[in-house]
Amino acid sequence: MQWRKFNGESLNLPIKSAVEEAIIRETGKGTKLKVCIGTDSQVKGVDTEFATVIVFLREHNGGFMYIHNEKTKTRYHIKERMLVEVAKSIEIAYELCDLFIEHHVEMEVHADINTNPQFKSNDALKEAMGYILGMGFAFKAKPEAFASSCCADKVCN
Repeated sequence: MQWRKFNGESLNLPIKSAVEEAIIRETGKGTKLKVCIGTDSQVKGVDTEFATVIVFLREHNGGFMYIHNEKTKTRYHIKERMLVEVAKSIEIAYELCDLFIEHHVEMEVHADINTNPQFKSNDALKEAMGYILGMGFAFKAKPEAFASSCCADKVCN
């Protein structure tokens, strides 16, 4: 999996090493961190592109993120695509969760799913919430799920 910074610079370390390095660097400066992980997707013709982000929030001092993009020709129904987004977020959260525990960094998984039943994505809300909470992670949905609905949305080419 190739990850990059928002400025386009590739991360030359495995993602777990890059995240650990960032946590150590930021907490070494006395910064309190919170991490939010989310995925968004867009369908363009026959392609579905997923963007997964790891957003580092520095308490009272902005933040930064790492980004992974992935394309597939697989066709999804809306509910299935929402749950694939959640699965991609959970996959990276699970890979990194021991680092967050070890370094006392709060982490949330954000789902790009609307809590308003008038929106089609709402069909996946119960399953997504159960999946994320069942894995032991904090869960946020729209409008509070900025990692997926804003950050990942912006980098989903």
